[in-house]
Amino acid sequence: MSDLSILNVLFETIEKRKKADPEKSYTARLFAKGRGKIAQKLGEEATETVIEAMIGDKKRLAEESADLLYHLLVVWSDVGIMPADVTAVIDDRMHYTDDERKKRKGGD
Repeated sequence: MSDLSILNVLFETIEKRKKADPEKSYTARLFAKGRGKIAQKLGEEATETVIEAMIGDKKRLAEESADLLYHLLVVWSDVGIMPADVTAVIDDRMHYTDDERKKRKGGD
């Protein structure tokens, strides 16, 4: 699988492992530790991704990006957001200018 549909597959895997034995599953261990730990891990991975971006090592940046995406999907799962919820926002943003979005939301 080489396109972004792999994110949906990863999300489904995360959902399945959520209730697994924390002794056997890193994903289950994250959920067992709670949202604070999950969010902390997301922050750590984001920082590591930024560092690799600044260094410019493409291989390491790809690896850290994969870690970042995984932890982001774990956060989504914990909060109850589906990938389709996020892609709907992206789709909306692609079809409207900033001014059009503000008008639709009643903002300034």
